[in-house]
Amino acid sequence: MSDEAGSAPQAPAPQFRSDVTVELVRSAAADTDVIWAARVSTAGEQSLEALSQDPEKSKGLINFLMRDRHGTPFEHNSMTFFISAPIFVFREFHRHRSGWSYNEESGRYRELQPVFYVPGEERKLVQQGRPGRYEFVDGTADQAKVVSAAMEASYRASYEAYQEMLAAGVAREVARAVLPVGLFSSMYATCNSRSLMHFLSLRTKDERATVPSFPQREIEMVAEQMEAAWAQLMPLTHAAFNAHGRVAP
Repeated sequence: MSDEAGSAPQAPAPQFRSDVTVELVRSAAADTDVIWAARVSTAGEQSLEALSQDPEKSKGLINFLMRDRHGTPFEHNSMTFFISAPIFVFREFHRHRSGWSYNEESGRYRELQPVFYVPGEERKLVQQGRPGRYEFVDGTADQAKVVSAAMEASYRASYEAYQEMLAAGVAREVARAVLPVGLFSSMYATCNSRSLMHFLSLRTKDERATVPSFPQREIEMVAEQMEAAWAQLMPLTHAAFNAHGRVAP
């Protein structure tokens, strides 16, 4: 049976996710980009020959540039990612400004959908120690239940309040104020390999890193998927990054 004429459309039911979405949507990035950019300093116009060379023959040059931190040759490439993640992830992400461009979904111009973050079973829930010297450990089954129940109840209540205001004719940019940072948003993020390496050095935890990092797990989930895509595009550069302590040149 159809709805009565003039009845308000049914609000979508809240959805709960413990994962993130990362898709490489466009790229112009290869190890050869590093080589010809570096060789122009000594070869001038003859550096154009590097465009068609096998980059394996020049992996020593890539390692030299990475080791001695000659960074600009790693900027002559581009990758654009589509990312869907909780808003609190994007607030950390947007602290990375040099070499990055962002465009994010707007709660002023569209009605935000009820997709919310709830940690998965593998997410460590308990912090031990003090800032600068703390670690995270697994929570108990009871703690996991408390987290899921509290988050889902809060999300449902906030989205109901959001819908109530929209139905009353309140502007989207005002009504969105009740929504939590666990709400999923989406954005395009464009970077080059140098800016991505800096991001990875801070937002992943890796035993090969010369300088240890302590990222929040949710942004690390995004970083890991971005790194996997970049490693496919620029395997020699990625290997040099790992070999030299995961420090951006």
